Amino acid sequence: MDFLHTLLYTAVDYSIIIFEIIGVAILIVVGLSSVYKSIRQNPNTRLDLAKGMALALEFKLISEILRTIIITDFSELILVAGIVALRMALALLIHWEIKNEILHHQGDLQNIKEDIKKAEDQEK
Repeated sequence: MDFLHTLLYTAVDYSIIIFEIIGVAILIVVGLSSVYKSIRQNPNTRLDLAKGMALALEFKLISEILRTIIITDFSELILVAGIVALRMALALLIHWEIKNEILHHQGDLQNIKEDIKKAEDQEK
């Protein structure tokens, strides 16, 4: 039974590290990509950055949830619960930002369609 317990702890430890690394890698790639897009003045830069941050945060959240499996002390549980709560709040804020950015882009597209229609009407 000790072997299975040790195996579980080892698997969880490595999984936590893997998901943390994936989350950090996503943040680095998205950050660098956003800098490039910002220099190129891509209008979708903020939306792509927010989506990347949300994805990275999901991987970080997975690692925190896995961390609850190997908790041995109640104070550790409170600490992990606080971290999970903060990351979930961040995820909600980022998803709200994504929704607002999409609505903003849809408004821009609607304005462009109206401008095209006005230009076509003026040509007639």
